[in-house]
Amino acid sequence: MKPQVYRDPRPAEHFDRFHERARTKDPDWAYELTRVFTSLYAFTLLRARSICVGNVPGQGALILAPNHFSFMDHFLIAAFIRRRVRFMAKSQLFKAPMQALFTHGGVFPVRRGAKDEEAFTTAEMILRRGGVVAMYCEGGRSRTGQVSAEAKPGIGRLVLSTGAPVVPIAIHGSSRIRNWKRLRFPQVTVRYGRAIQWDALPDASREQQQAVADEILHQIRLLYQGLQSDRRAAVQAGERTWVP
Repeated sequence: MKPQVYRDPRPAEHFDRFHERARTKDPDWAYELTRVFTSLYAFTLLRARSICVGNVPGQGALILAPNHFSFMDHFLIAAFIRRRVRFMAKSQLFKAPMQALFTHGGVFPVRRGAKDEEAFTTAEMILRRGGVVAMYCEGGRSRTGQVSAEAKPGIGRLVLSTGAPVVPIAIHGSSRIRNWKRLRFPQVTVRYGRAIQWDALPDASREQQQAVADEILHQIRLLYQGLQSDRRAAVQAGERTWVP
């Protein structure tokens, strides 16, 4: 596995145009085109299934909070719902030619290794327009194949600054997607938890933000542990939903 790059040397101003588009325009054809191909891959080779997708509200501002093992996690959580999900992506990905696809698909950058206020402003503006933002409370991808032990406070900040409800999501099996070159395709299950909501608290302290982030990660861990103990029973008991 390639080592992660934690700092982008490009100045913040380089990403202004990407934030401007994300704040003022909705995803277009690129989102649906990407969704078709990634969903086809998920439903066939990864045999992806969902549980309790009905927990995702059909309208209004919403934050999706999944665990993070794979580059496919973004696409897996969006494959089962009709709403267009907006993603934060590390700024290193915003390079030609892929940056055009990301931009038209509604993705916006976050500068790793920097305190990126612009990324939070963009996420808040999307939510205030009634959109859906996905954010990983673990911060980055887990390299251990297990849900991380600690949450980053960023998702707590976003929740408390907007008052938007959060749906915790457990993705089971995606940690093994990287073995596709050996023709080893895992069976992936996406379990959507019940929405949680806190009152808006724009001036929340870092401790308050951390407490919210910790609770979200706790709910993700509970969902994930249920899939670990008996994934088949969880699928049979929940909603099995395919969305073409």
